[in-house]
Amino acid sequence: MPDSIALNPDGTLHVPDHPIIGCIPGDGTGPDIWNATRPVLETAVDTAYNGNRQITFEELPAGEISFKQTGEWLPLSTLDRIRALRVAIKGPMTTPVGKGMRSLNVAIRQELDLFACIRPARYIRGVPSPCSRPAAIDMVIFRENTEDLYAGIEWPSGSDEAKEIIDLIRKNTEKSLARDTTGIGIKPISRDNTQRLVRKAIQFAVDHQRKSVTLMHKGNIMKFTEGAFLNWGLEVGTTEFADHVILEDRLWKEFNGKQPKGSIVLKDRIADNMFQQVLLRPEDYDVIAAPNLNGDYISDLLAAMVGGLGLAPGANIGTNCAVFEATHGTAPKYAGKDKVNPGSLILSGAMMLDHMEWHEAAKLVRDALQQAIAAKQVTYDLARQIPGSTEVSCSEFGRQICRLMTP
Repeated sequence: MPDSIALNPDGTLHVPDHPIIGCIPGDGTGPDIWNATRPVLETAVDTAYNGNRQITFEELPAGEISFKQTGEWLPLSTLDRIRALRVAIKGPMTTPVGKGMRSLNVAIRQELDLFACIRPARYIRGVPSPCSRPAAIDMVIFRENTEDLYAGIEWPSGSDEAKEIIDLIRKNTEKSLARDTTGIGIKPISRDNTQRLVRKAIQFAVDHQRKSVTLMHKGNIMKFTEGAFLNWGLEVGTTEFADHVILEDRLWKEFNGKQPKGSIVLKDRIADNMFQQVLLRPEDYDVIAAPNLNGDYISDLLAAMVGGLGLAPGANIGTNCAVFEATHGTAPKYAGKDKVNPGSLILSGAMMLDHMEWHEAAKLVRDALQQAIAAKQVTYDLARQIPGSTEVSCSEFGRQICRLMTP
């Protein structure tokens, strides 16, 4: 009988052989890519475990379809169900720019306290890349997911609240802002949220034998927010992980730059320099931990470097539950046309299987997707860039991956 995933006393997951997983197909092209992804995940599980394990997907209302049916963009019942199921997967959802409702993606992360946005960036052979050495890119971004400018604390220019804050700023700093024409946003960064994010990033590096963790920040300018992110992150590394972590200055002073086996080098880089570093010296970077906005920027850059958001997976993980998602937008002009690349959601599904400790099924998904690309039977976004390729539909790309996984 299908059953919910539970938490063990030590915080790990107890996954039954027939778990119920929440799914939100999403808006725009979301249903197209979900319909291609679902059979891939089901086939991988069935093949890897000889039919002894099976996922039951439970569709949950959210987004435009939910709003049309119920008047709610994100029903509380959906959030409660994700909490109960522990694991969910979702397609892209609509977020109007500059007006209207709060971002549903951000709302889900904050309401469920999914504090770590995890975005791997690794090159898949055969995928077109604007970089000269894309195969050198193998990084994992840990982006703080709950605060920074995404906290949504802001007031429009001319509002009473903005004027009140401007008056307070003038009183306490003597800085003069245009009182009637300045919008105000607040950038909160806290010790607790920073340290749990950095702790998770370093633990990931320990568990997966990664060589370095880099704290990406703009602490030279924003000293009490991003500068604090750096200091609090270093505190975690040098106290809680003292047996694993060495700082860069110690690496050079004591080891002449030669990293001791089994150690993790804890680095820090100014945010704008980080963009240059991952382009010019990608082999020097492994795990990157960053505040919310920096993490957003750098993860999209790395996605572009390895072939684009169409193949970029993403996970939002908290203490009690996790949501895996496509990292691209809804592309409404292609909605219902069975055209777009489902790779982002498929690879996010592989991350979900790894999160469940179903690693054999996750490997099947990744290997088959790579084989499908190598065979040059790809969706339009890749077909127009790969010489000698054949364009296939979104659903056919999914079916091809399923065939490659089946003995």
